[in-house]
Amino acid sequence: MNTVLLMMGGSGTRFGADIPKQYIKVNNRPIFSYILEGYNKLENVDKIIIVSHADWVSYVEEIAKEINADKLYRVVTGGSTRSESVKNGLICASEFSSDDDVILIHDATHPYVDEKGTNEVIEGVKEFGGATLAQFNYDTVYKMDDDHILTNIEPRFNIVAGASPEAFTFRKIYDIYMNSSQEELDSMTSAGAIALHYGITMKVVRANVINLKITYADDMDLFVKLVDNYFFPKEDK
Repeated sequence: MNTVLLMMGGSGTRFGADIPKQYIKVNNRPIFSYILEGYNKLENVDKIIIVSHADWVSYVEEIAKEINADKLYRVVTGGSTRSESVKNGLICASEFSSDDDVILIHDATHPYVDEKGTNEVIEGVKEFGGATLAQFNYDTVYKMDDDHILTNIEPRFNIVAGASPEAFTFRKIYDIYMNSSQEELDSMTSAGAIALHYGITMKVVRANVINLKITYADDMDLFVKLVDNYFFPKEDK
């Protein structure tokens, strides 16, 4: 069984909007609904758990019904940190997951569903225990100091930008989150960082879409321009 944890419990303070960015409407529907519908249609996904900000749980459930997201298992409340939110999602998944099931963790600030890449991530988990979608670098990669002065050229072929989803066999990632100290969980915000710390091998799968992450207003501008003809093309096109 393959289960998606759709992570959307953050407050989005850097974006500067009145509401968390995952709930902002684009073409009269909230951003997270595009991702939820995309995974709901993906043949290789069996169940979806949404980890939502506590104030938005009822709204999320309402939208899920409107788009007939029948693979949605439950909407759970996030914690005060990213790691606590992932932990809450994993506790929910433990109600039905077997040890070798695949858990895919997708951050709603990455507003896309990479069908080909996600299927390859699932296969990577089956082989290595962990895998992640990532954007490869094709231009020169520099290192800079705190004053934005270039200091070095980095080997671009060995550096990738993390994308969604990250994925793991259920038992491995569940045990890590259940047995790690609060300090460890708080210091490593991504599941990938925690998994690497505990020795889980992670296969890198090249993203087949633009690795957009909505953090600032101009990121949203790009999503608005590309949502219907690139990230989530309409079926009649």
